Amino acid sequence: MTSRERIRAAINRHQPDRVPVDLGSNPSSGISAMAYNNLKAALGITGGHTRIYDVVQQLAQPEEAVLDALGVDVIDIGRAFNTDDKDWYDITLADGSTAQYPTWFRPILRSDGSHEVEQDSLIIARMPHQGAFYDQMHFPYLDGYPSDYADLPAAMRTVLWQALAHSPWDHAADATFWTDLRAKALHLRATTDKALMIVCGCNLFEWGTFLRRMDNFMMDLLCEPEEVERLVEALMEIHLRGLAKVCAAVGDVVDILRFGDDLGMISGPLMSPEVYRTLFKRHHTRLNDYVHSHSWMKTFLHSCGSISRLLPDLIDAGYDIINPVQTNCVEMDPATLKREFGADITFWGGGCDTASVLNKATPDEVRRHVLERCAIFAPNGGFVFNSIHNILPEVPAQNILAMFKAVHEFNGHGACQ
Repeated sequence: MTSRERIRAAINRHQPDRVPVDLGSNPSSGISAMAYNNLKAALGITGGHTRIYDVVQQLAQPEEAVLDALGVDVIDIGRAFNTDDKDWYDITLADGSTAQYPTWFRPILRSDGSHEVEQDSLIIARMPHQGAFYDQMHFPYLDGYPSDYADLPAAMRTVLWQALAHSPWDHAADATFWTDLRAKALHLRATTDKALMIVCGCNLFEWGTFLRRMDNFMMDLLCEPEEVERLVEALMEIHLRGLAKVCAAVGDVVDILRFGDDLGMISGPLMSPEVYRTLFKRHHTRLNDYVHSHSWMKTFLHSCGSISRLLPDLIDAGYDIINPVQTNCVEMDPATLKREFGADITFWGGGCDTASVLNKATPDEVRRHVLERCAIFAPNGGFVFNSIHNILPEVPAQNILAMFKAVHEFNGHGACQ
């Protein structure tokens, strides 16, 4: 099988020739720039560049040599943008190593060593001294909902997740963006056998938290549901317009469209299934229906936390893939998830616990943990190997290598045949 065939087989819950592997196909399956530098050194890969394509989360765009060394089967089409050296400049990371930022990103260094991003006299993002992530500093609707949503696109542009968008969306304002997007996607399709992903977000619950702040929006779900509905309807108008352009541009080229909406926390879902059904489910269904009706792309939902109680509704809403499969949360036991939902949805993640194993265990403990997870998730397809969310700066390179070597060991033994 080619990588693309392997990924598509897994998503269709057919047994592929081996467990497919991901690293960096989207900003929830990636690796921090500091960890990436250490990984390259451990792989003996010299030269090249550590390019931070997602500046909010400080994630590196994995280079082809790294992808090939680790046997990765899927890539983000955003990597086809910002490919010239002139698109980047050198910076020094908190650990003293070197990386590069895109030239459009120019944070302000403050006297306390922190970095801030200012937009129209607003501080919209801040990373503390020696930090590894930018925090949101501005919440446009903090003081209440507007009477109408004529200004919603402008308000969204003051939120760091949109203001500091990763590729390809950092080029979305270019006059030729949509034709460029198609041309670059077609070039990738012609030059690689890997599956292709496009990240589209289309968050609903999360945009409520970005605009109102988490504490306010959580109360709004119960105390002001009519305002939540009004906001979600306005967001849907924007999202569906964007999806129409994406599907027209690359819907016949790209394999997977990645949505995002974090719906869980460690101890359970952020809302009851009843609230989810009332406020969000029909809108998620509309998003999935549009993609499935206007393209051949499969839909991928990134949702952190304990979401097992919401999975029946997410499956019914039409999602093909769930990520990151955060198995360290309540009611997220891997074997139970596979048994109860494995026939209906693909698990993209769950392959290695990043909260207590990948970052703290010995390489042999990582190996045994990954082999166990592959044995649970791999049978009958429906599994793409990925760590549970991004690999963070402190993760030892030897543990990262042990993780990928364990997947290759599992595949080499033919355990999923």
